[in-house]
Amino acid sequence: MLPVKSIQRIAIVAGEASGDILGAGLISELKKKYPNAVFEGVAGPLMQQEGCASLYPMESLSVMGILPILKKLPELLKMRADLARYWIDTKPDLFIGIDAPEFNIGLEQKLKNKGIKTVHYVSPSVWAWRPKRIHKIKKAVDLMLCLFPFEQDIYQHHAIDNFCVGHPLADEVPIESHKNDARVELGLVHNKQLVCLMPGSRGSEMKMLGPDFIDMAVLLRQFYPDMGFVVPMANSKRRAQFEQQLLDAKVKHLTLPQIELIDGDSRKAMAAADYVVMASGTATLEAMLIKRPTVVAYKVGPISYKIFKRLLTIDTFAIPNLLSKQSLLPELIQEDCTPDNLFAEVRAWVGDDEHNQGQRWQDVHDAFVELHHSLKKDANVYAANSIEHWWSENGIRQQRSLEHD
Repeated sequence: MLPVKSIQRIAIVAGEASGDILGAGLISELKKKYPNAVFEGVAGPLMQQEGCASLYPMESLSVMGILPILKKLPELLKMRADLARYWIDTKPDLFIGIDAPEFNIGLEQKLKNKGIKTVHYVSPSVWAWRPKRIHKIKKAVDLMLCLFPFEQDIYQHHAIDNFCVGHPLADEVPIESHKNDARVELGLVHNKQLVCLMPGSRGSEMKMLGPDFIDMAVLLRQFYPDMGFVVPMANSKRRAQFEQQLLDAKVKHLTLPQIELIDGDSRKAMAAADYVVMASGTATLEAMLIKRPTVVAYKVGPISYKIFKRLLTIDTFAIPNLLSKQSLLPELIQEDCTPDNLFAEVRAWVGDDEHNQGQRWQDVHDAFVELHHSLKKDANVYAANSIEHWWSENGIRQQRSLEHD
């Protein structure tokens, strides 16, 4: 039997910062297995540092909500058509779509139809909403790399090759994150309660949640005069947006609590905090791994939510709650996400510490530790190994089929 063809050229598309992290780790490990391979596609700064040529800026795909997507739809469709045409003409050995399912699944289907092998890294939430998408995924994806164990069932059921690779964040974050060390590194005050506010890395998220988080901070400071607040900024655009929201809030409140903005370092900011209030998303997994009492907020435009709600098959968004199948963290969704309700949920965490010796938090913390261990698989290596194993097995199957014919 002839040796299986090695992978020489990989097309890859990531749609946002979390995908850039996953892509960079995967590229780093794939280069060890295929040292002559070249990578190109849509890449963030971390992937580019690993040698991936970016044909379009990754920011082009970072859109959330029905209306923002509709506004950019012509641009996104043209980009996808151009990429499909280019790769169908130049025939990479493999395409890897990292998350961004609305963009990548359609692209994968076009490429797979032309004989290009496709991998999708990060399962779309078919278990959460629009479950019939699994039929489109089956037509588009040769191999699915899942981050969480519970996601594999649906792919097994529909005979789609898959591996659960764990999550790179579970490998990076220590089992216990030390609060005082993080505060020293960030230059934050040691002897006060600190709340980390994370209103989102997307402009649309911050637009919806930033004002509510600021109003909540005003209420908390009135109740806890020594409480401090830190807000990590994803980039300069989000900083400018949040600074404007603070200026707008000053008109309404006259005085605001001291809210310290820092550039990046969201993980360190969470580790430094006693409590976290954050937009729902991948960051809720990070809060779980860092193990801080957290309140999760989710709010989009009313039209977007009305459409999403009809498509949902779950009533929870936070990753720790989905993993544990329990309400470990409070979630305030859409109309329930108000400054008063956010304030009440933070107070409940503080009250647990003050009045119940932190028993509620201890139970949640223990669950977080167990979940952390279950996801700690050396995901970058596992993902690269999974692709190598699947590529070899697929090549052997093809050779046997040819010999049989």
